[in-house]
Amino acid sequence: MIAVTLAALLVVATCIGASFRRLYFATTPTALDPAILLKELTGEKGRARYLDVCAAIAQTPEADWEREVVAALASPPELRAALINEQLSELDFRLQRWIRVPRVCASIASSAGFLLAASALRIGLGDIDTAVDADITEILNRAAFDALGIAALGMWGTVTCISIQMQARRASKARLQATDKWIERLESLALGSQPEQLR
Repeated sequence: MIAVTLAALLVVATCIGASFRRLYFATTPTALDPAILLKELTGEKGRARYLDVCAAIAQTPEADWEREVVAALASPPELRAALINEQLSELDFRLQRWIRVPRVCASIASSAGFLLAASALRIGLGDIDTAVDADITEILNRAAFDALGIAALGMWGTVTCISIQMQARRASKARLQATDKWIERLESLALGSQPEQLR
């Protein structure tokens, strides 16, 4: 019985871990948070910080996507829209990584929970043949309790994976909205000044 319980725990833990990986992809598709970058560029102080923010992006090794956006904005007008759309497509691709994993993991957790619960019930009922009449009720209760516990563990894994999927969906949507606002602000500032090192 312990082996069946450990198997259920392993399946659920793996499913939840994979779902959290999806949440990580949804919350950190790029190195820098566009909401923070937008805050740095808001208002007149933001206008004065434009070149500093661009320089900071250029000096951040992990900010490859952000550098491409700034470089696209420094491109000639006839290329700018195409290059920006290319970067938005790249962002969308990053945000979509493992998008189906939590849903699949939810299905695996519930199916494994029910399958292992049935196995636990079968193992528990195997002792009935050698039991005396007085012990049969206790064996039945113990087998049912063990099976229900494993099934509940599988359902908990399912609910957790679905919850993570919903959080990832909200995070992706918020990231896209913040990115759109950041790029709009960058475009308005880029009309006045362009960092030479990023041209």
